[in-house]
Amino acid sequence: MNDFQPLLDAARLAREQAYAPYSRFAVGAALRTKSGRIFTGCNVENLSFGLTICAERSAVFSAVAAGERDFTALAVVADSRQPVTPCGACRQVLAEFAPALPVCSANLQGAVFESSIAELLPRPKEGILGT
Repeated sequence: MNDFQPLLDAARLAREQAYAPYSRFAVGAALRTKSGRIFTGCNVENLSFGLTICAERSAVFSAVAAGERDFTALAVVADSRQPVTPCGACRQVLAEFAPALPVCSANLQGAVFESSIAELLPRPKEGILGT
């Protein structure tokens, strides 16, 4: 089983850096790579909502920019009643790199939900480019 605690701690800290003046819904994410490095991300909103980036994609893009593409686990933290899971866009981006990636979502009160990208996004690539 995954040791999500270090990722949850890192995601909690990343959440504090979120820029969410419109939704007031701060999210933090932490992504572990096969090499053991942890990349964090937070949501960054924009008045033009289509330009907003989620915490999960922020973490993925940071890892890729650093040369990492082999991901082993993801944690997501938000101040919500129930733990939140990655949105559809984030699920698709994560599936591109790690279709079976374990995901742990938590809220600030300690509720946790464990899943995987495969469970959250079944058949992510079917029909795309003949795959």
